Amino acid sequence: MTARPYLVFADVDETLIHCKSMFDFLDYHLTGRHGAAGTAEHDRLLAGFQQAAAAGTPRELINRAYYAAYAGESEATIAAWGERWFADRAAEGLFIDATRDALRAHRDAGAELILVSGSFPACLDPVARAVGAAHLLCSRPLVETDAAGPGTDGTYTGLIETPMIGRHKAAAVRRFLADRPHIDPRDCYAYGDHPSDLEMLDCVGHPVVVGDDPALRALLDARPSPTPLEHQR
Repeated sequence: MTARPYLVFADVDETLIHCKSMFDFLDYHLTGRHGAAGTAEHDRLLAGFQQAAAAGTPRELINRAYYAAYAGESEATIAAWGERWFADRAAEGLFIDATRDALRAHRDAGAELILVSGSFPACLDPVARAVGAAHLLCSRPLVETDAAGPGTDGTYTGLIETPMIGRHKAAAVRRFLADRPHIDPRDCYAYGDHPSDLEMLDCVGHPVVVGDDPALRALLDARPSPTPLEHQR
């Protein structure tokens, strides 16, 4: 008898890879492109994001502010820098081996892998290729295409439609599952590391915690669940 099909959803930053891709890439790109002036600009932007977080600004708004920094940039240029960033970081040990190995085992068992992240395709496309992810649910910056017509380079507007943060992750996962009625969510897996991933983890029968975040562990341990929680270190 053929095993029932299932899906595997995985957060990326600090779940599949060791760093926060958006901020690590921002430093890599600005410094690589502009030298010391780029490093200073990264430090200025990061300080602003950190101050906003300390003041209680919602993560969704900080996510939007991050993408505003790319206004006027060429989408193709940023994508090329993303490929360079990935190649260099992968050579240094970008992936959390246990998670990558688990995702590969799921894929080898016939599951489709779906990465779910607040980051954007410039960083995530090469990560998805490396692990064989079939789909990418992520923040997608709005792009303005040159009036010259199709095939011309697009430019980031600095805006995004919906940050893929917290409840938006869960909503995207639910929509994805709703479009595949032959898949039973109770058969599916989700991997996350942060309390903001809890709603996404609640969408499936097999939530997997990566790392040892005490707040996430407490939330998961306190919630009613028809299935045993799985913890991965």
